[in-house]
Amino acid sequence: MRLAPLLLALALAACGTQSPRPVADRGEEPPAAVPPAPTFKTEAKKPAAPVKFGGGYKDDGPGDNPPDIEAIPDAVPKPEPLHRFANNPYSALGRDYVPRREHKPYAGRGIGSWYGRRYHGQKTSSGEIYDMYGMTAAHPILPIPSYARVTNPANGRSVVVRINDRGPFLAGREIDLSWTAAAKLGYVGQGSALVEVESVLPGQELAAAPVPAPAAQRSEEEDDPIAKLAAAEAESPLPQLRDERGHFLQLGAFGNRDNAEALRARLGRELGDLAGKIVVQSAGKLFRVQLGPWPDATAARLAGGRLRESLGMNPLVVQR
Repeated sequence: MRLAPLLLALALAACGTQSPRPVADRGEEPPAAVPPAPTFKTEAKKPAAPVKFGGGYKDDGPGDNPPDIEAIPDAVPKPEPLHRFANNPYSALGRDYVPRREHKPYAGRGIGSWYGRRYHGQKTSSGEIYDMYGMTAAHPILPIPSYARVTNPANGRSVVVRINDRGPFLAGREIDLSWTAAAKLGYVGQGSALVEVESVLPGQELAAAPVPAPAAQRSEEEDDPIAKLAAAEAESPLPQLRDERGHFLQLGAFGNRDNAEALRARLGRELGDLAGKIVVQSAGKLFRVQLGPWPDATAARLAGGRLRESLGMNPLVVQR
């Protein structure tokens, strides 16, 4: 298994529930049964592989015959009723999110990523079908549906998109755009870019998009904490995952299965080759999104410790 996807799995794996967790969920073992130390790889160091996240997939992108993106118009804001379930509070990757339930001004700045044909035709958090040729986006807290203007300060390009999905959930990420929207902003080739997001309220008259102007560009790794993490972790590989029952890292928990499946699909884009390791487990009234298994509790706790040090997450180890 290649190293880069594994490291990104660690950068994403954390716990997230909104209800009290039973003690048994923590997977604690009695003092007399301390598992053996995990075995680390000893292969020679190799240059870090390209980071696979968002638009970073080499096999992601447009279809074989993409349309002329310049002929695709921006989303046109219009009054719409808010989605019944997609704006409920939720937890993902150890963080709690409270989506907005009313339209009010919003301005944000952070890393923007994109997703393409690998998720074309799949359901979004709103239940709508994702269209990589549409002018849509995913945002952690903006109302679903709502509209936002996204600007790439590196080149001055700007687009208006319709928010119909949740994510991204990685630290430093602000918004996840459709392939077309990211292509219009000029960052499809590099996978991600620093962007500015401003809400567009119903009935608000859209100002003309700013004229693109050259600006000093920063490297993707300089702006993206996840790329930095992957490069640093490449110096000390973590234990491999194994295809068997055992210890898992809990990524989120929801009272609605559709929301859990939506998180699994979104994290699948981030985890690349490890997407098949993400499962949704039903436990009572909760649907838990988990990644694993790890060889033993020690290996899982080691991964959790690095998550805390690198991303400030507080992962939960569970056993099944």
